[in-house]
Amino acid sequence: MKTDKDIIKVLNRLSDHYGPQYWWSNENPISDWVTMILIQQSTGVNVEKAMVKLDGYLTVEQLQSMDIEDLQERIRSAGFYKQKSAYIKNLINWFAGHGADFAGFEEITTIDLRQELLAIKGIGPETADDILLYTFGRNVFIADQYAMRLFGRLGFGEYKSYKKMQADFTGAAEKVPLNLCREWHAVIDEHGKAFRKNKNLDESWLLAD
Repeated sequence: MKTDKDIIKVLNRLSDHYGPQYWWSNENPISDWVTMILIQQSTGVNVEKAMVKLDGYLTVEQLQSMDIEDLQERIRSAGFYKQKSAYIKNLINWFAGHGADFAGFEEITTIDLRQELLAIKGIGPETADDILLYTFGRNVFIADQYAMRLFGRLGFGEYKSYKKMQADFTGAAEKVPLNLCREWHAVIDEHGKAFRKNKNLDESWLLAD
């Protein structure tokens, strides 16, 4: 296992290389939440089509009151629309149960808030951590498949468990500013897409002294 310093070096080099991505920085966090759910097993293009049809309806009140069949039709392009419509409703109802007030979450620990999110049907570890990182401003490491593959190739370990990788990388994530931690997740995925297109992509510069 490499040190936190080694992890930070690799991720900062990726961030410098790809530049700011500004993922999930919408002024309306509800819009980001819906996108986080819709992108599951979908593509950015198809999610964008669904979001266009939801324009003007991305508030707690409107999503709660929207007929489920109407919501399904609006997000159909993103796939798995029946499940995802229920997941969106579940998340919005959970938030409404907290008074739909973001300030009310400030006193909840990251561990407790993560457990609440994971208890919502349709919110898995990665989506929960996306919400923690981008909405609630908690420094968490998102150990998605792109991250596992990247650090496996770089010799940090053959990670097969989200939980294990996140535990090993949490220390590094907690040592950097929030905005940089957010960029790490984005550039890992951008690099993963580039590698998928070119399996001979040189990655040695990420480790060079």
